[in-house]
Amino acid sequence: MPRTPSEFAVHLLMDGGHREEVRFSTIQDFQKWYSGELVPKATSDDFISVPIKNIQGEYMVVRPSKVLALRVEPIFSGSVDRY
Repeated sequence: MPRTPSEFAVHLLMDGGHREEVRFSTIQDFQKWYSGELVPKATSDDFISVPIKNIQGEYMVVRPSKVLALRVEPIFSGSVDRY
């Protein structure tokens, strides 16, 4: 029986080498943000919001044209913390 991830960590690699990690509750939440916010404005230098649902009072905005790569990592609640 396949395991179900408890959340998904999305690692953003930005122009200039900066890296950020944000977490989504489901892969569908990530896909909705990716296809609804990031992809349509991929060449834009205008800021878009990146949802940070696990940290109260913080927000992040990025320029979509400066996002070079994304890595989506499933996180399992039983996983050993690697950090």
